[in-house]
Amino acid sequence: MISLVRRIAPLCALVAALAACGASDAPRPVQLETIPSGPASTPPPFVPGPGGLTPVFKRATTHEKIVALTFDADMTADDESRAAAGEHFDNPGLIDALRASKVPATVFMTGRWADAYPAQARSIGRDPLFEVANHSYSHYAFIRGCFGMPALPEDRMRADVEHADTAIRRAGVPRPMPYFRFPGGCYDNEALRVIGSLGLTAVQWDVPSGDAFAVDAQTVVRQVLDGVRPGSVVVMHCTRAGAPLTEQVVRTVVPRLRARGYRFAKVSQLIAASAGRA
Repeated sequence: MISLVRRIAPLCALVAALAACGASDAPRPVQLETIPSGPASTPPPFVPGPGGLTPVFKRATTHEKIVALTFDADMTADDESRAAAGEHFDNPGLIDALRASKVPATVFMTGRWADAYPAQARSIGRDPLFEVANHSYSHYAFIRGCFGMPALPEDRMRADVEHADTAIRRAGVPRPMPYFRFPGGCYDNEALRVIGSLGLTAVQWDVPSGDAFAVDAQTVVRQVLDGVRPGSVVVMHCTRAGAPLTEQVVRTVVPRLRARGYRFAKVSQLIAASAGRA
């Protein structure tokens, strides 16, 4: 069972931060002297919305040049036979590139990926440079009509997320963050209500990199560089089979964003910054 996080005192600050994700008001400045690579002492708390809907975080509202690189470690039931035939759904070169550049990142991991690559899941989850969060067990959609993916019925959603949490912890990730990314980024109110009942905050993005199945790294690089704004969340993938150019993209994007004055943060740090905790 995933533990519910229900501390009340700091709720107002985070509610305001999450609500601001879609607001048109001018962003307020957030003063950040440094962004440590290690995890915060406690993750920003879960704040249930109206009707039990989980909050959806897409970006931080700030003038500070901070950006979160996030990576979806995807694997479906169909991918197991492909992996057995020699395809690679991990990307150790990408993780090495992030470590070499000292770039903190958030990895949204499916349970099947953790089951297939437990040593890598454990290594990522125990490295203070990274944080790991839930991306479902089998990467099935939580609504119908999501990029042609098989869809989970509502009565199986909770069990799927709990199954993923169990798999991630079994692989050796000691403290998965209380965040969830919907497969394909698709959700509705029923899906938000299920995730809310588990005490998880939904994390989306405002910069789609386009790295999945990309054939031209420079096109992905341009899309990321053109899209990043202060407080952005970039979505990429941690699978050589589905996103073979991502390592190359990261090795190019990181120094260019740093040259523009950007610093890198994990999702938890962006949420904390938005709530005025950083």
